Amino acid sequence: MAVAAPHRPRQTPTTDQFRLTPRPAAPMSRPSAAREPLSEGDADVAARVADAIERTIQRNVKGLEYLAASDLPVGLTPRDVIHRRGTLQLYHYRPVTDEVYRVPLLLVMSLVSKPYILDLTPGQSLVEFLVGRGFDVYMIDWGTPRPEDSRLRLEDYLLDFLPECVAEVLADSGEHELSMVGYCMGGLLSVVYAALEPNGPLKNLACFTTPVDFAGMGLHRRWTDPRWFDVDRIVDTLGNVPPEMLFQAFDMLRPASRAAGRLRLWDNMWNDEFVKSFRLFDRWSADQIPFPGEAFRQTTKELMWANRLVKGELTIGGRPLKLEDVRVPLLHVTAEHDHIVPSAASRPLVSLAGSSDKQDLVLKGGHVSLVAGGNALYRLWPQLDAWLGARSV
Repeated sequence: MAVAAPHRPRQTPTTDQFRLTPRPAAPMSRPSAAREPLSEGDADVAARVADAIERTIQRNVKGLEYLAASDLPVGLTPRDVIHRRGTLQLYHYRPVTDEVYRVPLLLVMSLVSKPYILDLTPGQSLVEFLVGRGFDVYMIDWGTPRPEDSRLRLEDYLLDFLPECVAEVLADSGEHELSMVGYCMGGLLSVVYAALEPNGPLKNLACFTTPVDFAGMGLHRRWTDPRWFDVDRIVDTLGNVPPEMLFQAFDMLRPASRAAGRLRLWDNMWNDEFVKSFRLFDRWSADQIPFPGEAFRQTTKELMWANRLVKGELTIGGRPLKLEDVRVPLLHVTAEHDHIVPSAASRPLVSLAGSSDKQDLVLKGGHVSLVAGGNALYRLWPQLDAWLGARSV
């Protein structure tokens, strides 16, 4: 049988029970000695740690700004449109100096790229540089092909549109000759024009990363092998070749480069100039335009497959074409690390051209950094200025 615990009456606490007993004061410590200065090595480590912390903070802050930012403006060098035809526009850039070279300069772009890579942003613009150096600069913007433009062939560009722009430049400038600068496929168009018009108004020709020997086009040539690449089906079904197809083809040449670029961007997110340049270049590389269908069919069959240009077998509108008919002063610039137009594809141009005044220039850089950005500012642009300046008076 359980025994109940005895009941104890509840006691009311007294005031004395809540009185705090003062704790004995702690003995005063002796004043510490003055902190010794950091050694040179420790100071260096501390500075690097502080810098790393600051950059990490900036990466996070600026990363949010990057995600929220709108596209940066491009193509800001002042200009006027002096000729239009369909999607084509011919620009004349306004001179900034009274001392202008007599011979006007026409920039010829690729059919599949936006021309603003040559006028990227103030301080990173080849156009701005050339205008500032006293050149009378014009540029062909081919525009974005419409569905009905899928019928356009190389003959339309080489025997109609390009000669018409040349005539407009000469009429606007009041001169009887001009220089051309062609980039990538724009260089190819310029070279073919020079060969078709050996006695024409062209005075000087400068080409950047221009393919002429398509046997050297590496992966591009393998991917378009006629055994599995049905170019007729593509053009007959789609008309113009979609820019997504072209973009993916360029991306697959270096499949890890986009991921590596994003890592470099994050690592340099604290650096405003790096982020600005990255955004501009990334925008342009993804901003491709359709390739006119019939011109793409010709390029694939006659250049990529049959390699007729370098063999001297190409005809344009029934007119035979040979590179030895290029007789004007010629400057060809290639990029040491160009993966889009390898040196094997562009190298033969100078040796095959019939010019007595010709130069092959190889510079560090890639297909795009050759013409735009900090690399171009210190390498290509001064060389082009000196070469053209000596031949434009």
